Amino acid sequence: MKILSIVLVLLLTGCVGIPENVKPVDNFKLEKYIGKWYEIARLDHSFERGLTKITADYSLMDDGGVRVLNRGYSAEENSWKDAEGKAYFVKGSDQGYLKVSFFGPFYGSYIVFGLDHENYQYSLVCGPDKSYLWILARGPKIKEAIKDILIEKAAALGFDTSKLIFVDHDESPNRVKGRF
Repeated sequence: MKILSIVLVLLLTGCVGIPENVKPVDNFKLEKYIGKWYEIARLDHSFERGLTKITADYSLMDDGGVRVLNRGYSAEENSWKDAEGKAYFVKGSDQGYLKVSFFGPFYGSYIVFGLDHENYQYSLVCGPDKSYLWILARGPKIKEAIKDILIEKAAALGFDTSKLIFVDHDESPNRVKGRF
């Protein structure tokens, strides 16, 4: 029973680590991060495969956590896909290091390791390992020079930026309910 308990604890907490050489931003201000972000680029994962026009909306929950609503459009299905989750700070609320869950008690890392601290207009986010990477911005497009700087930073930390998928945000079809 003791071994089973240890294994269960490891499974429930094992995905909230920080990849080697990645450091969450300090002086993180959640109130400035809250709101809508557009996915500019990502590394491929099955839960987003084939989706375009991807956004993430963050809002405060009564318990101090963050409500996460991800949306993406599937042209193949001609419908929008939604996924709702929740996030909580792992350490202090002034550090860009959260754990996020879309599936009950299972959490994964959400690490902000690059950020426009002045205006909160773009960010670099990763998960528990270097196979998860997102470039986010407050609008559907980002200046090429900023995008290049973010890609260079991620590459220097060991992310395979040659495999980035750049998200299409053109033409907004009518909203249809669905799930990621």
